[in-house]
Parts: sequence; structure tokens; C-alpha cells
Amino acid sequence: MSSIAVIGLGAMGRPMAHNLVKAGHDVTVWNRSDGPAEELAAVGARRAASVAEALQAPVVFSVLSDDRAVAETFLDSGVLAQTPGGTVHVNLATVSRDLAHRADAAHAEHGVGYVAAPVFGRVPVAEAGALNVLAAGEPALLDRVQPYLDVIGSRTWRLGDRPEQANIVKILGNYLIACAIQSLGEAVSVAERAGVDSGQLVELLTSTLFPGAVYSGYGSMIAERRYQPAGFTTLLGRKDLHLALDAATAQGTPLPIGELLRTIFDEAIADGHGADDWAAIAEQQPR
Repeated sequence: MSSIAVIGLGAMGRPMAHNLVKAGHDVTVWNRSDGPAEELAAVGARRAASVAEALQAPVVFSVLSDDRAVAETFLDSGVLAQTPGGTVHVNLATVSRDLAHRADAAHAEHGVGYVAAPVFGRVPVAEAGALNVLAAGEPALLDRVQPYLDVIGSRTWRLGDRPEQANIVKILGNYLIACAIQSLGEAVSVAERAGVDSGQLVELLTSTLFPGAVYSGYGSMIAERRYQPAGFTTLLGRKDLHLALDAATAQGTPLPIGELLRTIFDEAIADGHGADDWAAIAEQQPR
């Protein structure tokens, strides 16, 4: 049995921790609210009283929402100074390039290993332990945490020895999903106005020209106008879109479609879709 801690038990962190428990690992959990931690304790995890206590484990996964949450929890709180040297922190959050740089440097200063490992896959995929893990960091650290990544994912993609490389790939992947959602919304809008059944349109396109989870999943949601429960909210989608725009600016590369999407996301949130699945940006198209 190996020891690991999971910090952050939201929609994605909870099934990851549960799968680690089922795999026979000694799992310590911490979450801001009590409910998710109690749920994991009921199936065999141990609750930590604080982030600092959770960081006593030799390997720590964190699954937090954004740059601010990661900075508040790890970089601005002083907990890294209390963390044993040799601990490895695996950050599964989608964070900015700048935050990745800062986190890598802060961990190194305290002798704590740092790996970025954001994932592709929604909650049902996490529950099945079939995520695609985008990992970057020192090869020796990746080797050390690979057995745990194998529990939560079907494949680990090693993308480089600098943590930011994994974050850039994750950001770009989410950017392309946003582009696909927008194009699906446009196609459904035109089809419906021409009297074509949008559900049949999506079935046809995803069975022929555009197979895959993104087009079939989001296409069905748009055709049915089914945006709850939200697998990934419009607010989080806008956050990730801004990360893509910032990354492109840093590389001196324009994203014209991204600038259009910025306006669409802002309008969707202003119209009350912030807590809906980000497929709801399709509602900005006249139907």
C-alpha cells in the first residue's frame, strides 16, 4: 500500500480520490467543505485537518479550480515551508503559464517536487478511471507518480520536463473545444431555421464527418438545449479561454477566433448562463 493525499474534492477530485482508495492506496483527503471529505472517509480515506497535514504524504494530488485557488492554497499560505523535502505535488488544475512558472520555482525553493498533470475528460470519465493525463515535469518525478496516474487515467501523455508544457496543451485543448461548441451552435441555428431537425443533423454529422466525444456530446446538448447539470461551466470556460488568449499573446500569436469567443462568453454570462454547461454559449445564436 502506498500513501497519497488528495487536496480538493470537487466534481473531478472526488472520483479520483475514490478510485485511489479502491486501488488499495492509503489515501488522505482535504477539502474546504466537510461533505466530500466525509464521503471519502466513509469508503476508507483518512481526513486531514489542514492542507499542511495533507502535505505530509509523500505524493500529493491537488484538484483545484484556478490560479487563485492554487496560489492561496499552496504559494501564499506558507505551507510549502512545512512540507517535508522530497514530497511530490502533482497539480491537476488548469492554470496559466505564469502560475506554472511561479509554482515550479516556489516548490523548488522548498525542496518539494512539482508536476503538472491536467486532464482531458468529464466527470463520468473520471469516475471510470479513464482520463487522459497531460503530464510534464522532471522525468524522475513523473516516474515516481506514474503508478497513481495509472489509477485515474487510461493514458499519460508525457509532454516535457517543464510543468508549463502540460498546462499549455490543456489550455489549447479547451480552446479547441470552445471553438467546436461555437461552430456547432452556428450549424444548429442555421439548420433549425431551415426546418431541419437539429438532433438528426448532429447524429448525421457525428456518425460521418465529425466522430468523437466533443462533437457528439456537445452537439446533443445544443440540439436538446440541455445545459444542466453542468459538466464544465460557462464561467470556467471563459477562464480557460482567457488563459489561451494570454498564452497566445505571450508567444506573439494572435487568436482571432478567440477574440470572438471572448465576446460570446461574456454575453452568455451576462444572459445568465454562467452556471450552465459551457455548451450554453450556443444560445447566443438565434434559434
